[in-house]
Amino acid sequence: MTIYPKTIMLLGSGELGKEVTIAAKRIGCKVIACDKYPEAPAMQVADIAEVFEMSNEETLLRIIRQYKPDLVVPEIEALAVDALAKLEAEGIKVVPTARATKITMNRDEIRNLASKKLGIKTARFAYASNLDELKKAADPLGWPVFIKPIMSSSGKGQSLVHKKADLEEAWDIAMEGARGSSPRVIIEELINFELEITLLTIVQQNGKTIFCEPIGHEQSNGDYQCSWQPANLNQEQLEEARRIAKSITNNLGGAGLFGVEFFICKDKVIFSELSPRPHDTGLVTLTSQNLNEFELHLRAILGIPIPEIRTISPAATRVLLADKSYKNAAFTGIEESMKEIDTNLLIFGKKTAKKGRRMGITLAKGKTTLEARQKADFAASCIQIIEDKKN
Repeated sequence: MTIYPKTIMLLGSGELGKEVTIAAKRIGCKVIACDKYPEAPAMQVADIAEVFEMSNEETLLRIIRQYKPDLVVPEIEALAVDALAKLEAEGIKVVPTARATKITMNRDEIRNLASKKLGIKTARFAYASNLDELKKAADPLGWPVFIKPIMSSSGKGQSLVHKKADLEEAWDIAMEGARGSSPRVIIEELINFELEITLLTIVQQNGKTIFCEPIGHEQSNGDYQCSWQPANLNQEQLEEARRIAKSITNNLGGAGLFGVEFFICKDKVIFSELSPRPHDTGLVTLTSQNLNEFELHLRAILGIPIPEIRTISPAATRVLLADKSYKNAAFTGIEESMKEIDTNLLIFGKKTAKKGRRMGITLAKGKTTLEARQKADFAASCIQIIEDKKN
C-alpha cells in the first residue's frame, strides 16, 4: 500500500509545471517548484520555491539532495542531465528516467534512436557543427530546409531556409536560440503534411500503455499556436502512430505521459519529436477529457490506476501571445472573451512578457472541432495584453 503525501520536485516551473502542481496538490502531494527566475507559474501554487540555474550540475545536485524528494520531475530541457543519472544511482526516482530525459532533450539523440536504432520513418536529416558543414549538408536534402539547434525549446532558434545564401543567417539564429553549449544543428527536409498531431501516450507502472485521442495542432516558428481534439485520422494512421509511440516509449523506459509528435501524410505517418512529459498542445485536455494530461501524468508516475480515458467533447485551444515586451503584463477583454457557453480562459501568471511569449490560452468546447476552434479563436481575439502601470 502506497502512503501519501509524496514529495515531488519540479525542474522547471512554467505553465505546464503549474498544472502538474495543481494535479499533485489535489491528491495530497508536497511540491517543490524550481526555476531560474522567481515567481514562475508553478511557484505560485507550490509548497516551496527554489530559484537557481538548473544547468549547473553542482547546484542541481546540492538542492535535490537537500530535499530528498520521492520523485524528480523534469519539465524543461535546460538541465544538467548527467546529475540526474547520479541521483538515480543514489535511489532518487527521476521521471520517466535519467536516460529518457537526456535522450529527449537533444534532437540528435532522439532522432538517432528513432531513425537508426528503431527504424522509424522520419524526415530526412543531417547534422552540422559549423557553417561550412551546414552549407554542405543542406543541398542534398533539397530546398527549403529547416535549421534547428540540437537543443532548444518552444521553437527558439529555428528557421525555414529557402536558399543557400540564407544559411549564414539561419546559423546565427540557431546559435542565439540554442540551449546549452553545443554548436550543432540539425538540418531537416520540409515535409508536406496534411496534418500535424500530438499523440499523448501514457506508460503505466503496472498496466498497459494507453493513449488519448490524437490532438491536431498548428505551429508557427516551431511553437504551437492552436490545438484541437480529436484530430481526424483514419484507423490505419492511428494504429501506426500508436505502434511507433509505443516502440519509442518502451525503449526509453520509465512511467509517465509522453507527448509524441507526428506528421500525417496521405500514405505515411512520420515521427517528428517527443517530450517525456505533458505537452503544450495537450492543454486542450483540460476541457476535452475526463482526466486531463496532468492528472494522467501524475497517476502514471505514482502508480495510481487509470480505469478509462474519455473524450467528453470536441475541444480546442488558441494561445495568447504578447505583441511586445511588458514589465508588468495585464489583460483586458476577458469579460467579452468568456461570454459564450463552454468557453474558458487560462492565464499563466507570467509577470513579464516579451514579443511572442505565450501568456495564456483560451479553451472551448463545441459540437465539432471546427466549432470549438472558432469559439477559442473568437475568445482569444477579444483579449489584449497591456502594461499594468499601477504595479
